[in-house]
Amino acid sequence: QVQLVESGGGLVQTGGSLRLSCAASGRAFSRYAMGWFRQAPGKEREFVAGISWSGSSTLYADSVKGRFTISRDNAKNTVYLQMNSLKPEDTAVYYCAATSRIGLRTDTYEYDYWGQGTQVTVSS
Repeated sequence: QVQLVESGGGLVQTGGSLRLSCAASGRAFSRYAMGWFRQAPGKEREFVAGISWSGSSTLYADSVKGRFTISRDNAKNTVYLQMNSLKPEDTAVYYCAATSRIGLRTDTYEYDYWGQGTQVTVSS
């Protein structure tokens, strides 16, 4: 069992930055690939970024490529999402998730554990 707790969300103006954190507890964090997803009101949850267990491989949705950076610190059991050049369309609840499957995964059903989410609001 893995417990995930996100933090770092908030209100920011267009063009601003935020850094989300996801702290994990429970079974060996470094065994899991991690992902960030987001869900806007009335929309389905969508993949944002993923990172392999070692941190050597990453994957991004086209909508955030070049603006967001995912990273992890296995010694601290934490995964991060640095978000720069934020846009109003980035407004959503952001969730981190863990998967025991091999490779980077982009579908929600492929993830085993989820955090409770953190709200990110970008004002225009």
